[in-house]
Amino acid sequence: MLILRSAALFAVAALFEIGGAWLVWQGVREHRGWLWIGAGVMALGAYGFVATLQPDAEFGRILAAYGGVFVAGSLAWGMVADGYRPDRWDVTGALICLAGMAVIMYAPRGD
Repeated sequence: MLILRSAALFAVAALFEIGGAWLVWQGVREHRGWLWIGAGVMALGAYGFVATLQPDAEFGRILAAYGGVFVAGSLAWGMVADGYRPDRWDVTGALICLAGMAVIMYAPRGD
């Protein structure tokens, strides 16, 4: 049950961080304005809060593991929001990152 909760929190965190970064990108690079930028900044702040809800108490472990989620989530976001088509190396790299995330977060530990 803790793994499911943790995975769900990583997914919510990814939505906030990747979505927030995308909103800022749209506001600045696509000239959509300050409203988009402000919404992005708020989403990025929400990401920081959601990360604190992880069951594990180790900041470094959570953020390191989240990196794998971020890589895969960014590619998925690009596919949905911008029509990006990842090649096999993008997909392979994302799967490697997710495997690394799983090892960091969910490997059995003696502590």
